[in-house]
Amino acid sequence: MAEKRTNIGGQAVIEGVMMRGKKIYALAVRNPEGEIVVEKKPVISMNKGIFKYPIFRGMAAFVDSLVNGTKILMRSAEIAGEGWEDEELSPFEKWLMDKFGDKITDILIYFSVFVSLVLGMILFFVLPVAIGNLFKSVIPSWGLGVVEGLIRIGIFLGYLWLISRMKEIQRVFQYHGAEHKTIACFESGKELTVENVRPCTRLHKRCGTSFLLFVMLISMVVFFFVRTDVFIIRLITRICLVPFIAGISYEVLRWAGRSENIIVKVLSAPGLCLQKLTTSEPDDSQIECAIAAMKGVLEDEPEE
Repeated sequence: MAEKRTNIGGQAVIEGVMMRGKKIYALAVRNPEGEIVVEKKPVISMNKGIFKYPIFRGMAAFVDSLVNGTKILMRSAEIAGEGWEDEELSPFEKWLMDKFGDKITDILIYFSVFVSLVLGMILFFVLPVAIGNLFKSVIPSWGLGVVEGLIRIGIFLGYLWLISRMKEIQRVFQYHGAEHKTIACFESGKELTVENVRPCTRLHKRCGTSFLLFVMLISMVVFFFVRTDVFIIRLITRICLVPFIAGISYEVLRWAGRSENIIVKVLSAPGLCLQKLTTSEPDDSQIECAIAAMKGVLEDEPEE
């Protein structure tokens, strides 16, 4: 079978997988009765105007992944029978439902994204800058960016290791593996069956894990040139440059997904190694969900 490239990407969710094409995405989740529920929705993207161009399109993709990813994750929890509407609501939650009605889901999504961004900034930017500031008397300003970067990567690896110990996250990582295996099977030109998907690799160069690692590494390069000994200015520049760094990282990831040269292999190697932590071997039922999601996209966006 001839190998081929695809622009289809995915996301592991609660008890399922989402596959995203250019125009639609398909969400396949196994419900409490054991059936695979497939939902298709149009892709709503910020990729318009200036955000169609390099760097800027990466910024848009970053925001899209946060907002749409959170929305899809919450929807998967509902299908899997783990939505908050199935639980006994607290007085505060009842007040929210009475106050906002059907809008409560959107409010929760944007609130979750906001909290995630704030916590991410604190954990991966404020904390490394604060710790790095302790060494400013013995390290020149150009070296602080490197030290902060190493601290940031250490926090990132520690965070991934800790959440990987959680039983719920372990299942998500299995679905993550099923997503990658299914894409790899499709790119190999084989028919999408459990038997064909099972032996495929669970590592992929376009994975979000690799993107995050690129962000960490590229930030070290950028911050090497953005130097200041003033703590508050250094902190502000770090936070303000996050969209720019995300844009560069996105372009590097796109390039890596299209090329097989030696430079790409070297740059992709750390991310692929890290995926051994963020993906696990799926069982057949999880592979079935990933296949259902992929076929859902291909029905509307067939690729030759």
